[in-house]
Amino acid sequence: MRRLSEPLALARTVKQLGVTDYNVVRMAHLLVSETVRRKNFIDKFIDNAMKPDSLSEFDFGTRAFLRLYVYQTRIAKNWSRADFDEAENVVKLGRSILGWKTLQPVEPILGMLLTQEAASVFEGGTDEQLIGLRTFHPSWFVRYCIGLFGRGETVDMLQADIKPPPAYVRLNTLKTDEVEILQRLCRDGVSVEKVNGLRYTYEVTATPQPVTRTASFKEGLLYVQDKASCLAVEAGNPTGDMTVLDICAAPGAKTSFLAQLMQNKGEIISLDYSKRRMATWKNEISNAGVGIAEPIIADARFHLPLDAKADLLVLDPPCTGTGTFAKNPAAKWRLAPSSIEKMAEIQWQMLNNCSEYVKPGGTLVYSTCSITVQENEMLVERFTKWHPEFLLTEITPKIGLPGLRGLDKCQRLYPHLHRCNGVFIAKMLKSKDMEST
Repeated sequence: MRRLSEPLALARTVKQLGVTDYNVVRMAHLLVSETVRRKNFIDKFIDNAMKPDSLSEFDFGTRAFLRLYVYQTRIAKNWSRADFDEAENVVKLGRSILGWKTLQPVEPILGMLLTQEAASVFEGGTDEQLIGLRTFHPSWFVRYCIGLFGRGETVDMLQADIKPPPAYVRLNTLKTDEVEILQRLCRDGVSVEKVNGLRYTYEVTATPQPVTRTASFKEGLLYVQDKASCLAVEAGNPTGDMTVLDICAAPGAKTSFLAQLMQNKGEIISLDYSKRRMATWKNEISNAGVGIAEPIIADARFHLPLDAKADLLVLDPPCTGTGTFAKNPAAKWRLAPSSIEKMAEIQWQMLNNCSEYVKPGGTLVYSTCSITVQENEMLVERFTKWHPEFLLTEITPKIGLPGLRGLDKCQRLYPHLHRCNGVFIAKMLKSKDMEST
């Protein structure tokens, strides 16, 4: 069976059950995402009640039920006095879905889970393990961050992952002017605040419903896009006389912003390996009113079916997503220390391969939503050593912090400092005089 992400699994379940009440779907999403966010804490809490048994000994359905049970009856109630009637209703619902025989082995501990103190989770353990339990992160990742940023900065950064960052929208001036879109948002009841330094990018400060359900969004007047992602596009300074290659382009945020900054002039070639994601790209690009982008399905690690050379190449490769744990909490439990090196190798293959499609005098923008040095500074160091014709250059606007390892022309944005995804951006110019060796 193919593994599905939590949002996709939830979306399929909603469709299968025919659920149409938005509030029900919203509450289900909140329950699942906030339970998954606290997985290590909840698992240890359950293990303490199960001793000498372990949660890992039970099937997937039982484990999922126990986690949701703990979140709903204890954490969502802020550890106040247990509501036994609610707990019984939750158990009845679990029996109806999984069958009474499935839950029978764990029913003896359900009462204990209602009375056990949260403090029991923090008994024993190393400093890294305790930080991980308090901030809901794997201890290996805590150890990694402490080595990179120090303990104090790490704690601040990981605590920021406990709550999702603000929502940001980019106003799409390919459809109409910025003032008109702001007026439409106001009529939709959405309040926004301009992000200093970025064009067309606003923080959503209040909204009566998700922005994606507004008329403005459905008409393509705006795009939900993290401000760090907007910076990565602006860094390339695209103009209407350029040929632009957008690598790993799906689902379309970068392409549509590139086209907007280019005023629908010039040419964009958007490439991604996923047919499913590129189908989404086509819908997004059409809805945004983009008329200069052409899609190509190909794997950027290998030779591309292209004759064109780019004035600007934007590469946003697959990464560990360690800067997006606040928005995508499930991702942190799927990673291992080895994931960083494996992903860095894929990124190297893409960067090394795609660089040949940049014209002399052209620009290459490389960005990830990861905070690791292996996927970012160390990769750029390796690349510029192998390709001395590419030189790091300053990025404007400058709204982030300098890169690590002395790469101060790069920019980093962090969840706890910039209230957005953790992102790394490097901008490199290809010399007109030097040839690739």
